[in-house]
Amino acid sequence: MLDYLVALLTSPEAWIALATLVVMEVVLGIDNLIFISILTNKLPEDRRAGARRLGIGMALILRLALLGTVAYIVQLTTPLFSVFGHGFSWRDLILIAGGLFLVAKATREIHHHVDPAPAEEHGADAAINSVGTAIAQILVLDLVFSVDSIITAVGMTDHIPIMVIAVVTAVTVMLLAADPLANFIERNPTVVMLALGFLLLIGTTLIADGFGVHVPKGYIYAAMAFSALVEGLNMMARRARRKVRVG
Repeated sequence: MLDYLVALLTSPEAWIALATLVVMEVVLGIDNLIFISILTNKLPEDRRAGARRLGIGMALILRLALLGTVAYIVQLTTPLFSVFGHGFSWRDLILIAGGLFLVAKATREIHHHVDPAPAEEHGADAAINSVGTAIAQILVLDLVFSVDSIITAVGMTDHIPIMVIAVVTAVTVMLLAADPLANFIERNPTVVMLALGFLLLIGTTLIADGFGVHVPKGYIYAAMAFSALVEGLNMMARRARRKVRVG
């Protein structure tokens, strides 16, 4: 075991695989982090940080648990049945279910922001009860993103220690970025709608992937980055107009 670890630490290929996998795991974690941020921002303010940490902690536990069953995870890509010539595996079914959940959740949140319900329907009892609901929804999406994340890791390297380091690093980055991202979304209401649009896009991509239509991740993240850039310019323009009015 010691000889294996020494050989791994002295292998340039292993370090390259680790760096690449860390970047990919961090990028894949952005989807989950956006969902957690939007969901927890609806909770009472004193419970938000705790719910975010719990959600991200569950993501780490799920991914490490899945890494312990790598042989089984690989079998998730084995077709179970075929429809019109396309084979569906457990991974496909999980991605389709997760994508549908994400699309439904994002659509509901968009409808709430466009046509909000009366304030009295969202009193203290609703807020308190939503804590358990938020955790349950975070857990569902954690499972979907964790399966996708681990399958990606398995496809890039055969070394379990590299996968573990990459997953722990990515989740640590998520933990550090969770509060700043959630606070930024809370301070900028228009960003909420943009983030919900991202979730719709991600959910649709998961469904397409489950049906065998593989959209390159680079296209998805490039579109998200461009949209974020445009929104950033809009925010700068609004800030400049406010300064002119105040001045």
